[in-house]
Amino acid sequence: MHIDHYAVIGNPIAHSKSPQIHTHFAEQTVQDMDYVRLLAPLDGFQQTVFDFHTTGGRGLNVTVPFKLEAYQLADIISPRAQRAGAVNTLIFHPDGRIEGDNTDGIGLVRDLLYHHVTLQDADILILGAGGAVRGVLAPLLSEHPASLVIANRTADKAVQLAQDFSDLCAPRTRLHGCGYADLSGQTFDIIVNGTSASLSGELPPLPDDLLKPGGLAYDMAYGSEPTAFQRWAQAHGASLALDGLGMLIEQAAESFYLWRGIRPDTQTLRISMR
Repeated sequence: MHIDHYAVIGNPIAHSKSPQIHTHFAEQTVQDMDYVRLLAPLDGFQQTVFDFHTTGGRGLNVTVPFKLEAYQLADIISPRAQRAGAVNTLIFHPDGRIEGDNTDGIGLVRDLLYHHVTLQDADILILGAGGAVRGVLAPLLSEHPASLVIANRTADKAVQLAQDFSDLCAPRTRLHGCGYADLSGQTFDIIVNGTSASLSGELPPLPDDLLKPGGLAYDMAYGSEPTAFQRWAQAHGASLALDGLGMLIEQAAESFYLWRGIRPDTQTLRISMR
């Protein structure tokens, strides 16, 4: 029996839940494939990808810190990966070409919609202006929020990011970037944390009244315990404070679809992984 090979590549990689997720999808959809973790040296990403490809690999998920290198490596870049400026999914075509895509943004939006979060006409704040945020801006803007504010420690970076995506705004959507100090007096329906700081117990300096009554908070990171950002949100009136595990599952389902042409059901996996 022929088995197709897939993996998640990163450094570090031992913590990744992706093998558990894709093994579940493969069993659910009866696919002859396996999926493993692949540790790449920090200076050896390209060689590790080529070695995997030449020994029969069909595709890779790419995680920290290689998403920019994956973008540079790919022969074909999908429109959403071009927008994100980063690649988290590599598809190896039979003719030898490598295609790069980015499923992070659609993973976030699908997870929010799964939780019945209304994005249209919402006031949304995103914390951070790095690659993780860049990857989710286009799908969020496609839902036509009333406003989307990008706040970052370095305000100029947030302002530039807003300018980079301004052409995707619907006529009624307000998009701008600012520093954390400029958030005073503003309120939001949804706050998304796109920084990794909360995993180490740190938070940006946030006003206490940043969330509207009944507002929702979302941390793109996840851990075995609530993150520092989730705890902050719960203490400041959030009706719901989610972590990024659902986003991980949904972006994985999109990668699986790109590789196998089958869209797996994520419901049972969401329950079992919680």
